[in-house]
Amino acid sequence: MLTPGSSVEGSIELPGAVCSISNKLDSIETIVNQVLDYRCGAIATFIGTTRNSFQGKVVTKLEYQAYTKLALKTMAKIVSDAQTSILRSEHTPSQTTTPGLVMIAIHHRIGVVKIGEPSIVIAVSSPHRKEAFNACEFILEEVKRKAQIWKREYYEGEDESEAEWKSNT
Repeated sequence: MLTPGSSVEGSIELPGAVCSISNKLDSIETIVNQVLDYRCGAIATFIGTTRNSFQGKVVTKLEYQAYTKLALKTMAKIVSDAQTSILRSEHTPSQTTTPGLVMIAIHHRIGVVKIGEPSIVIAVSSPHRKEAFNACEFILEEVKRKAQIWKREYYEGEDESEAEWKSNT
């Protein structure tokens, strides 16, 4: 496991997407503007925030670390999979000239994330809402399942040195 200080910021720009891992997220408006496209009638967003409880325990904060280079490569693959699977499932061959997903932005925090603060923001633009909603959910679940990002939950009344790193699922 990496030490928290070894997580570094990074980003990657792809055709139709941007993926970022950073200590501080851009504003939600800035992230939404990254996917703005006038061919689209829908922009769906997901904002994952730190909640104050988990399984009956009071959460005081979360901490994230990442193997940034590999996590960004994994996120890029997730973007490609989302673009391919949403296009395949949502369009018949005669509709392939209309893009299913136009732009995708995935931003994930590293470091300490306080209660109520966002830890992940996903924004997707598409001509229609169904593709955008489906893509947001697909991307979130895949990032949680596959990206090389770990979290550590801190609970009220527990010694912080006992907090354990967990995969981000």
